[in-house]
Amino acid sequence: MSRRILLVDDNADIRTLAGISLEKVGGHEVRTADSGQACLDMLAGWTPDVVVLDVKMPGMDGTEVLDRIRADEAISAVPVVFLTASLVPDEVERLRTLPVSGVMAKPFDPMTLPDELGTVLGW
Repeated sequence: MSRRILLVDDNADIRTLAGISLEKVGGHEVRTADSGQACLDMLAGWTPDVVVLDVKMPGMDGTEVLDRIRADEAISAVPVVFLTASLVPDEVERLRTLPVSGVMAKPFDPMTLPDELGTVLGW
């Protein structure tokens, strides 16, 4: 089943690679944002099935974006999955204590990324 995914990452190469993977391999509709503010702006007019959110971004980081999503009644129920390059166990555990559906690692395998996301979300 095709899902609507908002992919948020400040790295253009990650957005391109993950976007192609989720669209071509996974068959999903993907929109991208390059910053936390761009993510929130997009969510003001479109509700995806999931937000895949980079943790470390300049300006507004992923945890602040998550806080704003959870505080907005119109989008508070949208699942959020963190995508992070920081695989330090303490950091991953801290992220998992936040109101997210899961934490996924960068780098990722573009051939398995859609299945991994589906597993995290129970699709």
